[in-house]
Amino acid sequence: MTEWFVRGKLTDSVPADDRGFQYGDGLFETLAIRGGQPRFWDLHYDRLHIGCERLGLPVPAERSLSSDLQRAVVASDIDIENATAKIIVTAGSGPRGYRRPDELRSVIRIGLYDSVLPGADAFREGVTVRLCQTRLAIQPQLAGIKSLNRLEQVLARREWRDPSIMEGLMLDTDDRLICGTMSNVFICSKDSIATPALSRCGVSGVMRRHIIASLARNGLHCDVRDIELDELYAADEIFLTNSQFGVLPVRRVGDEDSIVGAMTRNVMHIAAAAGVAECAL
Repeated sequence: MTEWFVRGKLTDSVPADDRGFQYGDGLFETLAIRGGQPRFWDLHYDRLHIGCERLGLPVPAERSLSSDLQRAVVASDIDIENATAKIIVTAGSGPRGYRRPDELRSVIRIGLYDSVLPGADAFREGVTVRLCQTRLAIQPQLAGIKSLNRLEQVLARREWRDPSIMEGLMLDTDDRLICGTMSNVFICSKDSIATPALSRCGVSGVMRRHIIASLARNGLHCDVRDIELDELYAADEIFLTNSQFGVLPVRRVGDEDSIVGAMTRNVMHIAAAAGVAECAL
């Protein structure tokens, strides 16, 4: 079930001349709604603010956007104890052509979905992932933000239909590990934790940012750097992060097994203590 709202009112249509529909001219945020409240709202709003500035879109006022989201949550028939919200900001309607109107009026749509999470076994025993053939193009201007242009992820997700494979990991065109189709990836080797740098491409996930900061508060350093493919296969442990499920251990990458070890369990414990209840084992 999905419901969409504009300024607190239900809607079921998008104008054909909306630039988000025509050109993917916009961005979005996907938030976990837990107990009727958006989780990590400040982090989501901060990334949306950065994304709007990067794309040259008007930045929605934080108080107004938060109010619109809350109005949608209250008005929705979705179970708001455990739901997913999606905020889409587009450049609004305009004439044909890539040039935006001189008077740009962005449009904000808020969608609410039933939340679908991995089962308890996934958190206890880990998940299986694969390596995608589809590469992420290097484009620093879009790196980190969640623009509406997700065709690379769509093509990557087409590569498998096996329900036992939870996620696909993606490389850039220089064969560096970047992220999953819908998640960020971390590797653990000996006593170190690392996650790919996202200055060239990829999405800088809110849960990724939260985990890096939480590790630092607990005296653990996460190295943000370029990671080559052979490091992924050589890692002692691997885990994924995402705004909806929090932290998921990886037990297998393609044909290679990985252990669900103490470092990943510790990260999950830290996440659970910080309010990500899905990670509580």
